[in-house]
Amino acid sequence: MVAWTRRRFLQAGAAGLGAGLGTGLVPPLMPLSAASAGAVREFTLVAQPGRAPVVGAPHPETAVWTYNGAFPGPLLRARQGETLRVNFVNRLPDPSTIHWHGIRLPNAMDGVPGLTQPPVPPGGEFRYEFRLPDAGTYWYHPHLDSSRQLGRGLYGALIVDEAAPPAFDRDVVWVLSDFVLGADASIAGGFGNMFDAAHAGRIGNTVMINGRVPAEVTLRPGERVRLRLVNAANARIFRLRFGRLPATLLALDGHPVEPVSAGEGVVLGPGMRADLLLEAGADGERHTVVDDYYRGRAYRLVDLAVAGASPIARAQGAPPRLPDNPLAEPVPEGAERLKLVMGGGAMSPGMREAMRAGAAWTINGKAQTGHAAGGHAGHAHAPMYRLRLGRSYVFEVHNDTRWPHPLHIHGVAFRVLSMNGRPLAQRPWRDTVLLEPEMRAEIAFVADNPGDWMIHCHILEHQEAGLMTSMRIE
Repeated sequence: MVAWTRRRFLQAGAAGLGAGLGTGLVPPLMPLSAASAGAVREFTLVAQPGRAPVVGAPHPETAVWTYNGAFPGPLLRARQGETLRVNFVNRLPDPSTIHWHGIRLPNAMDGVPGLTQPPVPPGGEFRYEFRLPDAGTYWYHPHLDSSRQLGRGLYGALIVDEAAPPAFDRDVVWVLSDFVLGADASIAGGFGNMFDAAHAGRIGNTVMINGRVPAEVTLRPGERVRLRLVNAANARIFRLRFGRLPATLLALDGHPVEPVSAGEGVVLGPGMRADLLLEAGADGERHTVVDDYYRGRAYRLVDLAVAGASPIARAQGAPPRLPDNPLAEPVPEGAERLKLVMGGGAMSPGMREAMRAGAAWTINGKAQTGHAAGGHAGHAHAPMYRLRLGRSYVFEVHNDTRWPHPLHIHGVAFRVLSMNGRPLAQRPWRDTVLLEPEMRAEIAFVADNPGDWMIHCHILEHQEAGLMTSMRIE
């Protein structure tokens, strides 16, 4: 395989961006039907092989896996409080499911094979139907053989609009991801190898916005843009810096925060999301968005060019505070405290024998993998934690490894109380929290959603090599 340089991909991709990325927008999939009161949004998603101009002319299209022939999958959009109904049709050669990342939904709709539903076989169908309690930025993806199915392109954004959305001039979605591509722009094999699993995961050599290698995005003078960021990569962690362009953080993982400057950068591990307010300046300004998370490997992600004859400035005033979602407030004082220690990884004592069996990571000393039957066994593991319905819990999380881990918990949203013993002023609501090596965190939530729920690292190679478990709320 020949590794592509960033310059080569940017030059190649510039011709193939098209109108969709030029505006930064992902085209929405229109509902097939809706109740007269707007209570139901119905869609069909067909998982199937396809091709996409990831790098752009003159290079060949890339063979990918798609929803409805689109890469990334169609943007699904509904309003808070509505019911989402999705008819899933599997036309892949392998079983699959759809997980609705970050949505608080009934357990049977969570899309985790072996834990909440049987896998959907090739040629099979499954109907997902659930109410959308929270506004915000979410996404969908398979939860079966995840590193390979996401690593071939199966993911898309799900936007839940507020009942009364704040005023912005534009609402823009960037689905961030990466591929390991060869010189012919084809996706390289090697999914699930133990080197990736025991180290940083499968980090690609080609970074994309909305499924294309980005070159330039145009902003209009004076406009205020709600930029929704979704990290759909297998393993890549992003830290995006917007230079001198005013950027304000509005939400994390779909849930509002007090508006604060994003001048120090926005860090997103796999699975994580952020909503920003970007405020464009005068005609002719240019701003470079840089990703510099990995030391010594900073690169230019995309240029933002301000161009147009006259300012828009329809949305004015201070950055808006998005309306809160209806989440049950945990009471940490007196709550039961549970420990979650992540261990293992390359060079970790005692893991060599486990690696021979396909395990590289542990939670509380136990590795739970999903590799049996070619990765199709699912996640039918006995729960490590048993929680009482309606009670508050505090998880004391410790990343006792040399690698970062974005820890994702299904079924609930949690407050991040502290990081490394330092209380957080905002105590943000999250569904995925990034822990750097040897970092500790306290997270709290109310166990208000019954069922068996996965807990796992969202670096997908880590998950499949043991860094996952589950909790039962009953």
